Amino acid sequence: MYFIVVKFPVKPEFADQWPEISRPFTEATLAEPGNKWFEWSRSVKDPNEYVLVEAFDDDGAGPHVNSAHFKQMQVDFPPYLSATPKIVSRQVDGDDWDEMGELKVG
Repeated sequence: MYFIVVKFPVKPEFADQWPEISRPFTEATLAEPGNKWFEWSRSVKDPNEYVLVEAFDDDGAGPHVNSAHFKQMQVDFPPYLSATPKIVSRQVDGDDWDEMGELKVG
């Protein structure tokens, strides 16, 4: 599985609108056959930063970055961003979330 985390520094004047601005790309990505999850969160440290946590099956990351909606995102997103996003992208063992071993509930 490919596990990816991206930090998007959004210009302050667009930060509250980011979920709507990114919605078309989000919805198109969630519809991809190789997508496992695609989840946005707003940083509690920096309200102008959104963190994207996404995962694809082993064959899904390539088609994602070559998709029409990814290419459109490369055009659409930059005017709303204050800097180039930062990314961690790794192929990892497993195919879903695991339970946290260090903390059990129940």
